[in-house]
Amino acid sequence: MSRILVIDDDVHIGNILEELLKREGHTVVRAYSGTEAVLVLDAARPDLVLLDLMLPGLSGEQVLPKMQGIPVIVLSARADVESKVSLLLNGAADYVTKPFDSRELMARVAAALRKSAPKEDGLLVWGPIRLDPAARQAFVEGTELRLTRTEYAILRLLMQNPSQVVTKSLLLDRVSADTPDCTESSLKTHVSNLRKKLRDAGAGDPIEAVWGIGFKLRLLTKSELFS
Repeated sequence: MSRILVIDDDVHIGNILEELLKREGHTVVRAYSGTEAVLVLDAARPDLVLLDLMLPGLSGEQVLPKMQGIPVIVLSARADVESKVSLLLNGAADYVTKPFDSRELMARVAAALRKSAPKEDGLLVWGPIRLDPAARQAFVEGTELRLTRTEYAILRLLMQNPSQVVTKSLLLDRVSADTPDCTESSLKTHVSNLRKKLRDAGAGDPIEAVWGIGFKLRLLTKSELFS
């Protein structure tokens, strides 16, 4: 599950978006003006933002620069190419014209979430965590994490699928190929040990258990990182 911020002053459209996103298993936060959106962003960082442009208070164009590092899909009735190009060049991850097809929008949401963990010089990056697949090493703020082969394989798979739920069956299938000690009965223990090492290293607890399904990474707020 991902935490998605919907910024739209049209209650009806917002309700439709919330229903679609919750149906896909996402958590939804709402803001009805640009000013309110800024307050929500200051309180907690979402995994993705759906942004209308015509907002009371601050406009969508004014709010967009405050969302650096967060994938933003603009939802707008404006269909002119100039508006689309300008917003995409100024930080938007995608642009969807209203009225939208729900299936296409959900596909674009999924695609944006898959891309939300940037790669830097071959590294997988998630918040303060850096993982170097070539060297098979993991770091938190420059300090190397001492992980077992199984813990490293679990973290790598989660970071390769940012903000997406990785099912237990997929984890077992992928991880056990490299580390045969990871079994259905031991998976929970391996994940628990990995979470403890991340907390001890100052990365907080970014691994979220999705009951009955699997695990996912989530971005933490500053207060969660330093609590």
